[in-house]
Amino acid sequence: MRRREFISLIVGAATWPITARAQQTERIRLIGVLMAFAESDQSAQSQVMMFRAALAKLGWTEGVNLRIEFRWGGGDADRMKKVAKELVDLRPDVILGQTTPVIEALARETRTIPVVFVNVNDPVASGFVASFAHPRGNITGFSVASSEQGGKWVELLKEIAPNTLRMAILFNPATGVPLENFMPSIQAAASSFAVQVRVAPVRTRDEIESVIAAQARDPGGGLIVLPSVFSNANRDSIIALAARYRVPTIYYQRRYTESGGLITYGPDFAEQFRQAPDYINRILKGAKPADLPVQAPTKYELVINLKTAKALDLTVPPLLLSRADEVIE
Repeated sequence: MRRREFISLIVGAATWPITARAQQTERIRLIGVLMAFAESDQSAQSQVMMFRAALAKLGWTEGVNLRIEFRWGGGDADRMKKVAKELVDLRPDVILGQTTPVIEALARETRTIPVVFVNVNDPVASGFVASFAHPRGNITGFSVASSEQGGKWVELLKEIAPNTLRMAILFNPATGVPLENFMPSIQAAASSFAVQVRVAPVRTRDEIESVIAAQARDPGGGLIVLPSVFSNANRDSIIALAARYRVPTIYYQRRYTESGGLITYGPDFAEQFRQAPDYINRILKGAKPADLPVQAPTKYELVINLKTAKALDLTVPPLLLSRADEVIE
């Protein structure tokens, strides 16, 4: 054997174990993702794309050092419980969960696997964390609303539709935020504006129409749609029925005004899918959820659909228009 070949062989033999060990130690990490909506939901797919892109920027590449297992709740509380168990049984390194009912399902299945939530309302009242600053358990994440937001919905609906005398609170008990989170501020605001409030739980599409039709029987009816997986799944139906019965309605997410709803006030739900990967990255590198404080929205968006307002014969006050983050015409 020539001297040069011999040296090359020795150098190669010396470096091979180092390379092999590096390849062996970089194991593929597993992230579970439980989305509340159906896989066919375009908005949900857009949020998933944001999530994947943000992870990639942090150095997590699917098929190289990362695998993601998705499950879809389809807007059904029972299905969320089933797929939550499926994900936990896979023993992922961390789970991303979307919405309050999803986190309720995951919290029942595990107290050890780290869980990062998005689009959850009042995680303290729901019992997911001890406090925003010190979550304590295996769950942390990004909250989307405060209890005071309910009063703001009353105020804004009264402002855009000043003849409103009665407001129905549309919500789904199984897939929505606990009603008691918002009712104190809703009732306080309603009292200050001399508005009557009626609680209207719904579980089927037929019940949605019954509630909206009831608000239209007498003048002065309005509607507040609370955060709910069920409401999101039936978003187009709610908007269409509100238009047909000419009931001024306020929603909690800009997707509703983009789809034809009158007015929305709430945080940017999609932005949290860009924020969550930072916490997931930290957890994968050794951080504990208990040491990562829950983050609340820093900005709430007011979006008005001027075309819908005109169809309802509503004249939007100039001051309200000036405060809007976006006006859809």
